[in-house]
Amino acid sequence: MTTPSETSFIHTLSLADDLSLRRRFMVMDEDLLGNLRFGLLLEILDKVAEETALRYVNRFYPDARVVTAAIDNIIVRHVADVTRDIVCEARINQVGRSSLVIGIRVEQPGNPANHVASCYFTMVARSGMGEGAVSVALPPLDYATEREQARARKAVARREEYRQQQALMSEPPSLDEYRMLAALHKAQDEPGFQGLLAGQLSADSWERMYPEFENVPQKIFGGYLVRKAYELSSICSELVAPDRSVMAAVNRINFFHPVRMGDKLHYTSRVVFTCDSYVCVEANIERISRDRTSKALSNSCLFTFVNVDRELVHRPVPAVYPTTYAEDARYLEAERSFAALSEHLT
Repeated sequence: MTTPSETSFIHTLSLADDLSLRRRFMVMDEDLLGNLRFGLLLEILDKVAEETALRYVNRFYPDARVVTAAIDNIIVRHVADVTRDIVCEARINQVGRSSLVIGIRVEQPGNPANHVASCYFTMVARSGMGEGAVSVALPPLDYATEREQARARKAVARREEYRQQQALMSEPPSLDEYRMLAALHKAQDEPGFQGLLAGQLSADSWERMYPEFENVPQKIFGGYLVRKAYELSSICSELVAPDRSVMAAVNRINFFHPVRMGDKLHYTSRVVFTCDSYVCVEANIERISRDRTSKALSNSCLFTFVNVDRELVHRPVPAVYPTTYAEDARYLEAERSFAALSEHLT
């Protein structure tokens, strides 16, 4: 049996020496703290998770492939320095029947070392093509040390926590949540109300998928889609953040349906919740087939941004006011997700 440590995979972004790569990852061509394109890093992380999982799966199924099922959490610990190398160290934390949970530590080595982010991806092993594709059963890992056992338990606990959160979505608001929503609606009836209405805080874009975006046969790389959704969400967050909006966390990204070459994609982003200096943005990707006979939700995302000044000091953001039932539901879902993540945000 294989231990988690034997599945380790390291990918290095040589930003210190490769000036063209550094420029590609820059947000602005100027001296700026946290001057790193997080969306592009997110695309790289998805590829690292895929490579880590595929190395294990192909030991047993040489022709199998892996697809991203979900990005469970990405917590940004410290802002990255675009002039220093970034090391993405990945390993498999837990193997289920056909799923693999990949943990990735993003760090900038040196003195002092900079822990940029902690990431968790859920991948699924598949065999076959098209409608004939099926999930394959994977042999378990041997969790030899207490640390490896703890990581496996945490992976299972995160999955169970998400299931509970999803079940909670169908539950009515608690008394405290009802009072919170009622206060937000009552404020809109006050004379001279000038608050930000959730229905007016959205952005969208369209894109066609071409062969250059192909990853596995006839399918589009999920990391590319996530990057595009993030970039639109970042722009959307600026509708609320009066200073500078930077990434704090990826709450959750779900992959529902594959995107194929020729599909037309509709990206939508909405500011759904704010708290102190934080802004939660929901993003969805809808795919429409080339012949326009089918339509489906490809991805749903929830991002948390933080409003900061030039020195990265947190600055407050205004409250957001939901008006419709759908906006109430999105506000409540984001509020619950933010509460679960808030202890990890700094």
